[in-house]
Amino acid sequence: MPNANEENASALNQVQHRAVSELLRVSTVADDLARRFQEAGFGLALVGGSVRDALLGRLGNDLDFTTDARPEDVLTIVRPWADAVWEVGIAFGTVGSQKDGYQIEVTTYRSEAYDRTSRKPEVSYGDSIEEDLVRRDFTVNAMAVALPEKEFIDPHGGLKDLAERVLRTPGTPEASFSDDPLRMLRAARFAAQLDFEVAPDVVTAMTEMAGRIEIVSAERVREELNKLILSSHPRKGLGLLVDTGLADHVLPELPALRLESDEHHRHKDVYEHSLTVLEQAIDLEEDGPDLVLRLAALLHDIGKPRTRRFEKDGRVSFHHHEVVGAKMAKKRMTELKYSNDLVKDVSRLVELHLRFHGYGDGEWTDSAVRRYVRDAGPLLERLHKLTRSDCTTRNKRKANALSRTYDGLEERIAMLQEQEELDSIRPDLDGNEIMQALGVGPGPVIGKAYAFLLELRLEHGPMGHDAAVAALKEWWAEQS
Repeated sequence: MPNANEENASALNQVQHRAVSELLRVSTVADDLARRFQEAGFGLALVGGSVRDALLGRLGNDLDFTTDARPEDVLTIVRPWADAVWEVGIAFGTVGSQKDGYQIEVTTYRSEAYDRTSRKPEVSYGDSIEEDLVRRDFTVNAMAVALPEKEFIDPHGGLKDLAERVLRTPGTPEASFSDDPLRMLRAARFAAQLDFEVAPDVVTAMTEMAGRIEIVSAERVREELNKLILSSHPRKGLGLLVDTGLADHVLPELPALRLESDEHHRHKDVYEHSLTVLEQAIDLEEDGPDLVLRLAALLHDIGKPRTRRFEKDGRVSFHHHEVVGAKMAKKRMTELKYSNDLVKDVSRLVELHLRFHGYGDGEWTDSAVRRYVRDAGPLLERLHKLTRSDCTTRNKRKANALSRTYDGLEERIAMLQEQEELDSIRPDLDGNEIMQALGVGPGPVIGKAYAFLLELRLEHGPMGHDAAVAALKEWWAEQS
């Protein structure tokens, strides 16, 4: 039976073999670029996430390099070689380019650190790759392969940590997180993306330094949260954010879900429920990770802490938590600088997530089904998935009953969609036809008439042109 040392050696051999295979695949472009740097008197090395992903057997077409050349020298070398060049990150020492389908970034050796109040790092250039690597966030991202000779550089034991699936910092975690507090969020993100464990001393530093994340811009925080939430194991990363106190600063609504249980346990753990709903929503995704659905699943119950009430009969209620939660989701996402469309979609799903529970045993009228579809609009498929994910009961009979009831609702929606084109519910008359029927010109009355006809359409389904005109004229007579 192999011992621990033999198992570790085997794991190292596996990652090294994967790395060779991956590096051979990109060697044509990488070696060609390296020779150009060499001829200009500079060094070039594949670095960071590219080396890590090569070792994991998942290197894509995004290649990261580091060099002792300054950005202006990098531009001189890259411009005549690349298919396209961009300078968006040149202030931070990075030149981007594209070559033969590869997205390439070349960054000058650097070190960057925040002062106590700045939201942007101050960039200074280094003179050695060792100086560059010690400034990187984690040991698994502090490895390099010098090109074109293919020399593996690993001064901080990143290969061993990769084989053991653990996140450590090259120096002390306190120094690393002081240099860039965003690295604390990156620890949670990499744990979620790679399914790695975070070293205890790193977790301790994250906990003690959580408040320092406040100096990082909302945009950078948002991007890390997105990558975490879109990862394969978001529960792992989110749990780390909550346990270390980082979530208190970047997403306080999440730890607030850990409501104190009353002595009789009259309500389920809302925090664990929300994480389970997120995982169940992920299982229903069909075309890859869906940020709107995942955010809605994570935030759907954030209104519960503010609306919890202990009723006289011993029950616990959360009346209108979906409305309160929608407002809270909108506020938090706006503060994190999400786009208006994303804020609108997620908050709308949070607001609608309870609507199905009024369906009961299927006693909704066709009118109620039409309104459900109309209110969901283009979010209907996501609402289906969110509603199904929101069932986390361990009572199999209850879960099966809810699933069958929702199956019935979806069948009714499909039937009405086939009959009535529910996806584009609109009145039987458009604005021009309304003006013609009433003999009036443009004005506020046309909007009121349109709303009246829309209500008729929702209540009774398609009426036809003549019936709609008759109903409109009767309404107009009452208005007059």
